[in-house]
Parts: sequence; structure tokens; C-alpha cells
Amino acid sequence: MAAAKFHSAASLFPRYQEIFTSTNRRRIGGWRVNVCKAKLSDSNAKKANLSARKKERIRLPNYGDDGYGGKNIHHISEFIGHPCGIEAILNTRALRNYQSLGSNVYRCTLPQIQLLSFEVAPVLDLRVTPTTEDCIVEMLSCKFEGSEAVEQQNEHFSASMRNHITWETIDAEPFLNVDVKLNLVLEIYTQPFTFLPISSVEAPGNIMMQALVDRLVPLLVQQLLQDYEEWVCKQMGSFTMELQR
Repeated sequence: MAAAKFHSAASLFPRYQEIFTSTNRRRIGGWRVNVCKAKLSDSNAKKANLSARKKERIRLPNYGDDGYGGKNIHHISEFIGHPCGIEAILNTRALRNYQSLGSNVYRCTLPQIQLLSFEVAPVLDLRVTPTTEDCIVEMLSCKFEGSEAVEQQNEHFSASMRNHITWETIDAEPFLNVDVKLNLVLEIYTQPFTFLPISSVEAPGNIMMQALVDRLVPLLVQQLLQDYEEWVCKQMGSFTMELQR
């Protein structure tokens, strides 16, 4: 919670297509959802633990004054709780398709990407929980869809992602805060990596993941603010039309 113009498959999400994970299942609202608890615990293979975190704070434009003595009717919390805000957080314009699974869970299919010699389509199950105080985006599942060889790789890693979006006022200025955490457990099962210490995978892996998150989070924030501005303009236009009637 790229994805990344968080609208390319990744605002988190133009390139969150690079965030991968695996598959166990449970039901949410009658739908069967793949949860990020892979079968890694069933294996004695070496496991590399990778992680990255990025915090971003940006000043929000103040759209509160409608010119008619109204209150702050265009606050960011109102936008994020609106269906347009949910679509902005999911970055739906960059997706091949998406659908609601109920219980604030959405299945997002990204465009196919080239991974080595394979074409794969990442599929994310995301829970978006907006409140008047914040918004939490959690990745419940991410898997590859493609050939049998591609889908077998889903058994060899497990990932989790959490994007905590908050807003606050500091010295009368509104700010948006984004805190993204990404964790990946990677099974080391191919030679020559099985003969190397885990640190030989974790050290470069952490650098790569941090670079990815450092790139995606600012793009996510930038796109979210653009969508917020577009939504406010539509709301103000509708309000003006109502007054002129």
C-alpha cells in the first residue's frame, strides 16, 4: 500500500509489479483469497529475510475555502473515503483489471511483464481500510500467473506490505504522511546460492528492495495528490452548478 505517471502498475504499486509473494488460502466474504503465508515453513531450505521501509511527508494544498463561507468540505480524508479515492490508492488506471472481493478487499491484476524468459502477470489482493483518521493498505496476497513453471515459483517466497497513510496539521499547514513497509522471505534453493552464506543474498537484496521502495513511494504520493486535485475540482464544479440553479 504503485503503484508507480502507486498510474503505472505500481504507483505501488508504476512498478509495484515488482513486489511479489506466495500462496495459502482463506475465505473473505465468500471469496477464496490467497494469503501471504507460503509453504516455506514446510521446507528446511535456507531463507533470506529482506525488508525495506520508506516514509514520506508532503504538504497538502488547502481546498477548504469554498468561497461561500463553507467548511473544509474537501479534506483529504473525504477523498480517501470516497470510491474515487479508493481507486486512486489502488491505481486502477494502471491495472489490467480489478474487482472487489468484499470486506474492503480488491483483487488487482497488473499488465504482463517480462521476467527472464517468461511473461508473468502479477495478481495482488489488497485490503484498503479508510477511516476519518488514516488509511491502511495491506497486501494479503501477491502471486504470479503464467506458465506452470512460473506459478511454481509462488511456493518459494512469501511477502507482506503495509502502507499507512495519515494526515495532520502542523502550524496551520496540512500534511500527508505515507509510511510503507515491505518484507520478503526468499527461499534459497538453487546452486550456487545454496553454498553461500545467507548474508550474500540478504545484503544485495535489501539494497535492491530499498532502492525500489525509495523510487515508488514518492511516485505514489505524487499520483495520489494529482487524483485528489482532480476530484476536488469536480466537487467544486458540482457545488457551483448547484448554487447557480
